Amino acid sequence: MTVDIAPSWPLFAAVSLIPLLLATFVDVALRWRVAEPGQGIQNFHQRVGSWWVMVSIIALAVMAGKTGVVLLAALCSFAALREFMTLTRTQLADHWALVTLYYVALPLQYYLVWIDWYQLYAILIPVYAFLALPILSAIRGDTTRFLQRIAGMQWALMICVYCLSHLPALMYLEIPGYEGKNIFLIAYLIFVVQLSDVLQYAWGKLCGRRPVAPGVSPSKTVEGLLGGVLSATAVGTLLWWMTPFGVWGAALMALAATVAGFLGGLVMSAIKRDRGVKDWGHLIPGHGGFIDRLDSVLFSAPIFFHLTRYFWSTI
Repeated sequence: MTVDIAPSWPLFAAVSLIPLLLATFVDVALRWRVAEPGQGIQNFHQRVGSWWVMVSIIALAVMAGKTGVVLLAALCSFAALREFMTLTRTQLADHWALVTLYYVALPLQYYLVWIDWYQLYAILIPVYAFLALPILSAIRGDTTRFLQRIAGMQWALMICVYCLSHLPALMYLEIPGYEGKNIFLIAYLIFVVQLSDVLQYAWGKLCGRRPVAPGVSPSKTVEGLLGGVLSATAVGTLLWWMTPFGVWGAALMALAATVAGFLGGLVMSAIKRDRGVKDWGHLIPGHGGFIDRLDSVLFSAPIFFHLTRYFWSTI
């Protein structure tokens, strides 16, 4: 299938730039009005600057077409996988498995997405890679914390590569009446899920009282969850024109994506707490690491993809 995104480029640029320009205006206003900006304002300034860089890179990838989008997602997966494996205990006996992880499974998954071989990329990692990794480590004969080591590698590959690869895969769905606009599915998903994260934080600060899982993330509250998810779902519903879903379909898809995003963030927070770290990395100023920025999208992407493929795409 040939993916032509050229007709959608101006509108995509406008949709991407408007919220970023608003955030920049708020940033400039805050720094102008406050003589000695505190840590919160400094952090917001860093985040806005990082978003300008990220949006610029995404724009270049989109202009390059499907190859650019797939390549960018693959690079993000590599960076996320590296962050995840940094917190995962491995042994010298896992060398072959790690080589397979980075230099076989990851590029092969994205190559299959690029050529649109759905039947194979849908099962490559959860079937073949999950079986291959323990075999490669077992051959080396070191059984020290064997199950823990293998589980860490398997889930690093599942979360950082398999889940994220469904984001560029959205460009290949054949949706009647939506030809050439699939890039908006990616923009819609990222915007709604990221907005939900921001609004959950805002609602939690305003009226959060009851933690959802105090042992995992005390800052995630029931009030913040409900307020953020419902607010982001309302915005996602208003953006139905970006999608092939219709009004009610957009509402349900936004709800599914935001709930999955919240649960994904909760899982990744549990892993960080288990490893005793605050952030997955420090590569993105104001945001932490790649996984810190992508955690919600990682869990929502495959769910959003499969719901779209099942209900709207011609299979």
